[in-house]
Amino acid sequence: MKTKKILLATLLLFSLSAALQSLAQSPREEFKENIYKSGSNYYAYPGPTQQKLTPAPKGYEPYYISHYGRHGSRYLIGKNDYDRAWRVLSRADSLNKLTPYGKDVLRRVTLLRNEADQRLGELTLLGAEQHREIAHRMYERFPEVFKGVTDIDAKSTVVIRCILSMENALQELKSLNPKLRIRHDASEHDMWYMNSKAKEIKDHQWNPQTRAAYDAFKERHQNYKRVMQVLFNDTAYVNHEVNAENLNYHLFKLASNIQSSELRHTVSLYDLFTPDEVYDNWMIENAGWYVGYGPCPLNGALQPFSQRHLLAKMLEEADANVGKKHPGATLRYGHEVCVMPLACLLEMDNCGKQVADFEQLPAEGWLNYKIFPMGCNIQLIFYKPKKGTGDILVKALLNENETRLPLHAVTGPYYKWTDFRDYYTRKLNNFRLPVDDIEPE
Repeated sequence: MKTKKILLATLLLFSLSAALQSLAQSPREEFKENIYKSGSNYYAYPGPTQQKLTPAPKGYEPYYISHYGRHGSRYLIGKNDYDRAWRVLSRADSLNKLTPYGKDVLRRVTLLRNEADQRLGELTLLGAEQHREIAHRMYERFPEVFKGVTDIDAKSTVVIRCILSMENALQELKSLNPKLRIRHDASEHDMWYMNSKAKEIKDHQWNPQTRAAYDAFKERHQNYKRVMQVLFNDTAYVNHEVNAENLNYHLFKLASNIQSSELRHTVSLYDLFTPDEVYDNWMIENAGWYVGYGPCPLNGALQPFSQRHLLAKMLEEADANVGKKHPGATLRYGHEVCVMPLACLLEMDNCGKQVADFEQLPAEGWLNYKIFPMGCNIQLIFYKPKKGTGDILVKALLNENETRLPLHAVTGPYYKWTDFRDYYTRKLNNFRLPVDDIEPE
């Protein structure tokens, strides 16, 4: 009877936590407190908001972790990410078309461009720190997984920022337990599931219905006229010589990514945007990511299945490890374009919601910055009975926070591994790719 009461109390606490999530602040309110969140996939990893995890059911202990994580904070990837705004502002400055404020924005953009010179897409110092901290918390939260002599199998995509993220995490784990036997690799051999291009899925992103809905939504949220007025002193010049939408896009991208660099201590571009402009820029990005990688019903909710090979591999490798006495951990390091659709495919919390009206995405809790900040990660934590026999249990963490899954829970965030494996195996097996809604090029 006492055990039942404890389990009931745990379940009620987890349900209360889920209810509180639904009463969370709106993005507008969150941006007022932390404007960095408006950066979408450029949001620097904040660490877990859930400091105390739900205790395991009585008699259970963690013994295996299956993980996929994005690289840590990085510089912007494309040369034009820095050059486009710099060139537009520099040309205008040479023609005396910038306001004094515009000249100062050019000064700051130049600083960012110089810092990133020859470092496009590379891991920043903050990105390395993020992965050391994630690994440290993983070790502290689940010490049973890493105790004694045990195996850690780590893989990275072949991109250097991912490799360095993996190496920083592994160095931290090795410093905490020198007895760990670590195998680490980064090879094209594994890219079919570690970073699948999934062209057969992506070809269905922008059918005519989706394109029309997104373009209309984007038009409603284009909000950059005031920004042009504070940058330039000649409206006619802006109208004839400047692609204002494109310039606004690149300036907001630069503003969003400063938080990942060492210049974050001394430089900001967020003063260029009002709260409404910040919100509108984010809304456009949020909807774009939802179409591209989320369960958007307008394009058939297909995009999460771009990670079907990754999920199948995780199920296969977990099945091969859960029967072992002390299997350790399987760690994988890749990209946000894998983490986001994988979280949606797993239907973690609100990630799997299908919302036809992009305006309603925030109200439905589909918020990109909660899914895929720099360093974002999914951890599946496996539990076994300490003594005797019993069901293997699993719980899922998104960015180190416990999540709900579309399964019947044993208690709180704990699910039977057999239920987990069977549900997602059926989901993958039932997937069929349509062939008749691709937008002609």
